[in-house]
Amino acid sequence: MKLEGFGIFVKDMPTMIRFYRDVLGFEIKEDENAVNVFLEKDGTLFLLFRRTDFEHMTGQTFGYAKGINGHYEISLGVENYAAVDAAWQEVTGKGAVSVMAPVTEPWGQRTCYIADPEGNLIEIGSFNAE
Repeated sequence: MKLEGFGIFVKDMPTMIRFYRDVLGFEIKEDENAVNVFLEKDGTLFLLFRRTDFEHMTGQTFGYAKGINGHYEISLGVENYAAVDAAWQEVTGKGAVSVMAPVTEPWGQRTCYIADPEGNLIEIGSFNAE
């Protein structure tokens, strides 16, 4: 088996589309009322799937975390340490919730965390000082 991508089951599709498109810069061409959104980001398939539609398709209901949650993270890489700081400034300025401001970790990575509107964690980081 080969990893092709990942998906997020979303409650509010229009809000999540606007966040990933307008705040993080993902190229999303689907309408905000789409049932699901398939896009590719840097060679990785990324899917937003409306929870109610997935439950209807599978004939099951599922439990979902509320608030900022630590079930997984989406990791985005940038060029260098300065770009981590600039990206954090930009996305929090556009409304992303800051979970952790940029710091340089003992293992040499400069990293920060934000949350999307449904509480999923997103890391922005780099191992390149310059």
